[in-house]
Amino acid sequence: MKTRERVLTTPDGRYIVVRGRLWRKENPHLPEDERKRLVSELMSARRAVKEAADDPDRLRAARKAVDAAKIGLGERGPVWWTDGTPDLNRHMARTTEYAKWFAARSPVV
Repeated sequence: MKTRERVLTTPDGRYIVVRGRLWRKENPHLPEDERKRLVSELMSARRAVKEAADDPDRLRAARKAVDAAKIGLGERGPVWWTDGTPDLNRHMARTTEYAKWFAARSPVV
């Protein structure tokens, strides 16, 4: 049985690292009921993407719903932090301000 790896999260809690790439985390300041609602919408939209694979119009609508849920969660769209730090979503960790931190935590490949 494969064990689940612990997700690597940047020290400031803004990103997770997947295969060396930064992905913005959801806004930790969302009220729990709103977060649950948005996660439910995201999961429904993802199922709709899968089901609409052969219908371009339905697929477009489903992807739009995924995007809306991710924006609501803070994973896309305007950043949820207020200190003016730029968004590094989808950047390689090794090319950002997290480079030293990441190098100390990842094996050399």
